[in-house]
Amino acid sequence: MHILFPLLAVMIWATNTVVSKAAAGVLEPGAISFYRWFLAALILTPFCFRAVWQQRQAIRPYLGKFAVLALLGMVLFQCIAYYAAHSTTATNMGVITSLVPLSSLLLNAFMTKTKPSMAASLGIFLSLCGVLYLLGQGHPASLLLSGINHGDALMLIGTVAYALYGILLRRWALPFKRWHNLYIQIVLAVLMLIPVAFSAQSMAIPAEGVGLVLFAGIASSLIAAYCWMQGVHHLGADRTAVFMNLLPLFTALIAMFSLGEAIQGFHLIGGGLVLLGVIVAQMQSWMKLKNLNK
Repeated sequence: MHILFPLLAVMIWATNTVVSKAAAGVLEPGAISFYRWFLAALILTPFCFRAVWQQRQAIRPYLGKFAVLALLGMVLFQCIAYYAAHSTTATNMGVITSLVPLSSLLLNAFMTKTKPSMAASLGIFLSLCGVLYLLGQGHPASLLLSGINHGDALMLIGTVAYALYGILLRRWALPFKRWHNLYIQIVLAVLMLIPVAFSAQSMAIPAEGVGLVLFAGIASSLIAAYCWMQGVHHLGADRTAVFMNLLPLFTALIAMFSLGEAIQGFHLIGGGLVLLGVIVAQMQSWMKLKNLNK
C-alpha cells in the first residue's frame, strides 16, 4: 500500500502540469506563481513558524543555501512552467519534465568530473533522440530551420534548474526537519516572487482561476510533497524516484480528457524514446538496489 504515496504524488504533479496549461488563459504567470507559494506559506505558517523562529540562529548560516534552493526549485522551475504553458502543450511539458533524472545524472557527472556508465550514456542518447523527435513534431531536422518552440525551450531550462535543485538538496543535506526545510524555501520563494508579481499586468484572480490557484497552492505544493516524503520514508529514495517515469503518461492522459489535447504519433514515439532512455540510464542503479535488498 505504500506505493500509493508516490503514485498519488505523481498524479497530482501531472494534474498540476495540466493546471498550468489551463491557467495560461485565465491568470498572469507572475500572478499564479506568487499566489501559489503565498498560499502554501500561509497554510504552513501555523505549523512551522514557531519552530523555525526558535531555530533562527541555527538556520542563519544556511540561508544562502536555502535561497539557492528556493530560486531553483520554486522560482525558476515552477514560474518558468507557467510562462511556458502559453506556447506549448501540457503533453510536451510532461514529457520534457520527465528528463529531470537524466539532467541530474549529467549535471552530477559534470560536477563530480566522473564519466557516465555505458548504460547511462545509452539512456542519454535515446532520450535526446526522443526529445528532438518530440520538439520537431516528428521531423527533427526542422529544428535546424525553425528552432525550438519558445515554450519547449523554457521547459528545458526549467528541467535543468530542477535537476540542479535535486542534486544540491541531496548534497547539502540541510540539518533540519523536512517540513521546516520546505517552509523556509517557500517563504524565501514568496519574497523572490514579489518583483515577478509586480511585473504582471494584472494580479486579479477571476472566478475560474480560484480552483487553479487552490490546486497549485495546496494539492501540488503541499499534499504531493507530503505523499512524496512518505514514499521516500517507506520505500527509499531510489524506489520512489521510479514513479516519476509515469509523469508524462499521466499528463498526456489528463490533458487529453480535460483539455482535449490530441496525442499524436510524434508524442508516442518521442515520449517513448525519452522514457526508454530514462529506464536504461537508471537500470544500473536499480540492479545495485536489487542486489542490496537480497
